[in-house]
Amino acid sequence: MIKLQVIGNLGRDCTVNNVNGRSVMNFTVAHTERYRDAQGNQQDKTIWVDCAYWSDRTAVAPYLKKGTQVYVEGTPEVRTYQKNDGSTGASLSMRVLNVQLLGARSEGQGGGYAQGGAQAQQGYSQGGNYSAPAMGPAPVSMDQGGDDLPF
Repeated sequence: MIKLQVIGNLGRDCTVNNVNGRSVMNFTVAHTERYRDAQGNQQDKTIWVDCAYWSDRTAVAPYLKKGTQVYVEGTPEVRTYQKNDGSTGASLSMRVLNVQLLGARSEGQGGGYAQGGAQAQQGYSQGGNYSAPAMGPAPVSMDQGGDDLPF
């Protein structure tokens, strides 16, 4: 099995379609890498991944909005298509197995990300389990007397 993992920003809002009685969520993720070329100039290279998440659990779809930062993993495919000028093009697509919300663009800031709110801190996996908002470790009672420590 080949596995692809992408952390990036959604390029458009998620759409939910019904295909042969099954729900599919479609969205695109853009990942930009910065590097220096041979002349020392900083360059940006953006790779777009078309994602299809086949699941009847579509509760996460309203949170998959343009600009939201996500972690997505799944199996990759390269699709070829005919361009308008007659040449052949290719696109990278993924059949999603797991998606996690990482954050959303902050209001008024072009590149920053906010981690606040339940939307940004909820994760969603194929099993349909949501993770609770991060609130720190659970309290531990130190009044458990006795010498039954594991070390």
